[in-house]
Amino acid sequence: MPHLVANARYVYDFDEPSGGGRELLGGKGIGLAEMTQMGVPVPAGFTITTDACRAYMSNGKTVPDGLDDEVDKHLRALEEKTGKRFGDPDDPLLVSVRSGAAVSMPGMMDTILNLGLNDEAVEGLARRTGNPRFALDSYRRLIQMYGEVVEGIPAHKFEEALTSLKRKRHVQHDTELDESDLTSLTDEYKSICVQETGCDFPQDARQQLTRAVRAVFDSWDSPRAQVYRRTYDIPDDLGTAVNVVQMVFGNKGDESGTGVAFTRDPSTGEPGLYGEFLANAQGEDVVAGIRTPEPLERMEQKLPRAFTQLLETMRQLEQHYRDVQDIEFTVEDNDLYLLQTRSAKRTAAASVKAAVDMVGEGLISREEAIARIDPAQLDQLLHPMLDPTADWDVAAKGLNASPGAACGQIVLDADRAEQRGKAGESVILVRWETTPDDIHGLVQAAGVLTAHGGMTSHAAVVARGMGKPCVAGCEALTIDMHARTITLAAQTLEEGDTLTIDGGTGSVIVGKVPLVPPQVNDDLETILEWGDEHRRLDVRANADTPDDAAKSREFGAQGIGLCRTEHMFMAQDRLPVVQEMIMAEDEKGRRAALDKLLPMQQSDFEGIFAAMAGLPVTIRLLDPPLHEFLPDEEHASDDRMRRRIRALREANPMLGTRGCRLGLQWPEIYEMQVRAIMRAARAVDERTGEAPLVEIMHPLVAFEEELRRLRELTVRVAKEEAPDAEYLCGTMIELPRACIRADEIAGQADFFSFGTNDLTQTALGFSRDDAEGKFLTFYLEDGVLERNPFETLDIGGVGELMRIAVERGRSAKPGIKLGICGEHGGEPKSVAFCHELGLDYVSCSPYRVPLARLAAAQAALAQEGSAEYATAGG
Repeated sequence: MPHLVANARYVYDFDEPSGGGRELLGGKGIGLAEMTQMGVPVPAGFTITTDACRAYMSNGKTVPDGLDDEVDKHLRALEEKTGKRFGDPDDPLLVSVRSGAAVSMPGMMDTILNLGLNDEAVEGLARRTGNPRFALDSYRRLIQMYGEVVEGIPAHKFEEALTSLKRKRHVQHDTELDESDLTSLTDEYKSICVQETGCDFPQDARQQLTRAVRAVFDSWDSPRAQVYRRTYDIPDDLGTAVNVVQMVFGNKGDESGTGVAFTRDPSTGEPGLYGEFLANAQGEDVVAGIRTPEPLERMEQKLPRAFTQLLETMRQLEQHYRDVQDIEFTVEDNDLYLLQTRSAKRTAAASVKAAVDMVGEGLISREEAIARIDPAQLDQLLHPMLDPTADWDVAAKGLNASPGAACGQIVLDADRAEQRGKAGESVILVRWETTPDDIHGLVQAAGVLTAHGGMTSHAAVVARGMGKPCVAGCEALTIDMHARTITLAAQTLEEGDTLTIDGGTGSVIVGKVPLVPPQVNDDLETILEWGDEHRRLDVRANADTPDDAAKSREFGAQGIGLCRTEHMFMAQDRLPVVQEMIMAEDEKGRRAALDKLLPMQQSDFEGIFAAMAGLPVTIRLLDPPLHEFLPDEEHASDDRMRRRIRALREANPMLGTRGCRLGLQWPEIYEMQVRAIMRAARAVDERTGEAPLVEIMHPLVAFEEELRRLRELTVRVAKEEAPDAEYLCGTMIELPRACIRADEIAGQADFFSFGTNDLTQTALGFSRDDAEGKFLTFYLEDGVLERNPFETLDIGGVGELMRIAVERGRSAKPGIKLGICGEHGGEPKSVAFCHELGLDYVSCSPYRVPLARLAAAQAALAQEGSAEYATAGG
């Protein structure tokens, strides 16, 4: 955790060592410092550290003592380097103020360009450059950015003024406005400032800088930044650095420009030229999606010298950082300047391909490649795609900004996307362009479609990072916010109509197109195989059908960790028989119905055992309360069923007659299930010669006596059906008492499997259905909890109970097999904890098996690295 140091130094020039690295200087600051020291062309400047931001935040948003003096000192040094003076009316030094946290948060915090201009300095800049249009363009941009970021003036006030002027002049782009137009626009912008704030735009350059720095500090706590940090699990106490950088101008004319370049394609990982360029523009025009830029290749014709220098610099930076780089650059009068380099945000497919290729190129080791992939991002590789056998018509095309396909109802604003997404609806967020303030809607949307912006616009970058499909820059799209409609080419659609987008091709399709799941590709399989060489934890899958089992095996599952038999009871042909069993007046009637169910259950198990031939299969006997198999009382078929529903009703069924309690009260149910399991195992063995490794699991055990009786039942029935078969009998650990008395329960168990979904509910006293979407949402937003304990294991509470169970269970039975089968078995942080705890396996949904394999490999490598560090005396 970051800490504040008394009498800390708060400011460092780019060309002086700091010793604090990324945590002190932020990602942008450390990049500028390292590039300066490498000899890469970087504008001069200095970084105000994250320590200063944290001091500001902890001090009631008051600038810490000494910071202003340090800034003045470094500003004087910058003036000496550039030969210009900040605030000089004749030849002004202009600077940008840019945020830069230790962890990249693209677009979430604020930037202001052209600081130092005022009514006099703009005339001096015009004289010095001989380019009045450029000077006025720079000034009006400063007034707008300063107004929005520092004064909080709504952006649309400035945009409406600009749009109105372009309409009057019958031009499409702001570059077509002349000197006279920009003079009147600047005056109008200053009037907007007075109207909105009651004050004139500040003419004192030092005042502009002081307030801009404070605004960037404040942007760390903006709602959009908070949402982003919650989404990506970034700590709130890191703070942001502020970079004060000499301005270089891409808006000086045709021999100037700005752009973004990636050393490899951030969507695919393919090597080659990838990026975008805008002539006669400043950087915000590209990243904000205000103008649709040109492909980077066009720069070669327009600015050949700078283009050649850019290619060489890109190669140099990738070699130095040994990672894919995302580079922002400006060309001023044909001279190249780099404003930023950072590890590129990229899709999972790009991460995997780049890592495998870099191992082949000798840039990184296999172990580094494994550690470099974010396991949570692998979900992207398993996103649905358009069904190639389906028919559809493409209504419009845009840029293929983030791969994958999505289908959902059109929503036109982020608030509505958030609301409907949280309600479980699939929605496509459709916007002119997204801004960082739309982050909460992007989180909940299935996909994003924008009319403006390019491959490096805010929507594209954020969607790629989240693994959401995005089509950007769709020029055929128009939006009428008043009517709440959109038009695609000639077709008008209302909000709520269905749209399908393909972020891999840029296609926009009206209506619903069937989607199909993708397959694990060769690059991912390579990474996973490398990881398997280090992994200690086995990875199984939760699968209830032969199809799920086959898919699990395809993804590399080493068995089934949870097969839920109740899902089989819900099938249309079985439910009437299950209800007959529940409605029976006595044991004889129940057994008659169970005799009908037995061959159905046996058939289910045979299919699963055949799909997982030779691998372990853990089958959980019936767990839910019986009332779940009956309709609601008002839909009961007759009075007899209504009476039975009322008799089975419980105030709190989650803690009522379910699991082993059901099996002890009506043992004939569990007898039928064990009989079906053993008959199926024998049949598959006789048919294929590959006996399944059967593990029979009794749920919700709290007392040794419960499991003793159920083990006795299991052994008796198994001996009747397959006397020579090998099998294990164990229990789910999902109650706090079971954890605390695990040594006693282990005496009756061959294995424990932690059911962390229910263990979380019973340990925390949270009903999941009542918590999520209600008080738990408030807890997360208000900072009571950092993470949803149903998504990431509560290591301090639930994890501690697991630790007790492991220690006590193994003290009584050293060889007992231990696993986890709750949803946490596919979550990276929880998998790492399971590795540390010494479990034998984790189990998760089939499509998360690759994720769990990678997370388990990373946990093993991290432990190996710690052991090597300790051995070396670190």
